[in-house]
Amino acid sequence: MIRISAAFDGGNILCDDSAAPTDIRLRIRADTKADFFQWFYFRLSGARETECVLRITNAGDASYTRGWEGYRAVASYDRKNWFRIETEYRDGELVLRHRPTRDAVYYAYFAPYTMEQHQDLIARELQSPCVRLTVLGTTVEGQDLDLLTIGEASVGKKNLWFIARQHPGETMAEWWMEGFLGRLLDPADAVSRLLLEKACFHVVPNMNPDGSRLGNLRTNAAGANLNREWQDPDPERSPEVYHVREKMRETGVDLCLDVHGDEGLPYNFIAGAQGIPDWTPKRDRLLTDFKRSWQQINPDFQTQHGYPIARKGKANMAICVNHVSEYFGCLAMTLEMPFKDADNHPDPEYGWSPERSKKLGASVLDAVHALFDRL
Repeated sequence: MIRISAAFDGGNILCDDSAAPTDIRLRIRADTKADFFQWFYFRLSGARETECVLRITNAGDASYTRGWEGYRAVASYDRKNWFRIETEYRDGELVLRHRPTRDAVYYAYFAPYTMEQHQDLIARELQSPCVRLTVLGTTVEGQDLDLLTIGEASVGKKNLWFIARQHPGETMAEWWMEGFLGRLLDPADAVSRLLLEKACFHVVPNMNPDGSRLGNLRTNAAGANLNREWQDPDPERSPEVYHVREKMRETGVDLCLDVHGDEGLPYNFIAGAQGIPDWTPKRDRLLTDFKRSWQQINPDFQTQHGYPIARKGKANMAICVNHVSEYFGCLAMTLEMPFKDADNHPDPEYGWSPERSKKLGASVLDAVHALFDRL
């Protein structure tokens, strides 16, 4: 008998009908206490060697319908290797076609990064003597909000902040963090060793543990979009932002990179804080040079495609990078990665993937190193 289930860490789907394998009807559940929805992650069992057609019938009402154009869902038998499957967006439905070769197969919007994986990441990185863990506070549902501090803070050292997964469904952001931390903590890496001599790294691999566990796309357990809470975070509604912002004010910030994923654009790109009142030509040159440097280091990153640039003084100051750049007078940037593929360097089998996300995370250290003295 065919069965659809999503009652696990990060799961999200509602099944309306699974009687016929060629007409399985599903719906994505909305975020907790919010109307956003696009993230899905579920298991299909009982359909080995059976042609299956899975229809997500409410895809036309999803938060970013442009995200379905040219998109292919991911599938996995072991939840480690995620490959793309035939997917079509038609008449308001997202249609997945697949013939499983095992008794159970998992499907997702992007390769999941569960809270269990997060705990493994934290435990693994804490084996390094360079790393200290601080629990900044707790989330709405009482989970720990983890900060990793890498290197020793001291007078004259710069403070570099890297945060990810304000939007929990953007799981590529924590895959990015895995690659970034892996290289930063490699004692054989000369760039990492030099940066740790000059800077202290403050890293929040997952800003939204509740939303991650609940299978949300953009919000925490209170329905708050964390990347719209930075101007005046409420300790009850958005404690995640409140605690991180307070710690930033304690340490100071010389560079901030906020790591995200974009549903619609099939590219890796950076969005800056050009629209803040205090944007300067000096900071503009630094942003331009950072992006050009990263593009030369890792061609998966590009500078041709991205978001429209806000005019000076017109920025939404509740967004992380705008608040941080204005308050600290530093370079703050949002990195966006695709849910689809990087069209400038496509991969027909895997699309944009966890492995490519990790490689991009590792490569940012070369760009930081290249411009470090100007931060």
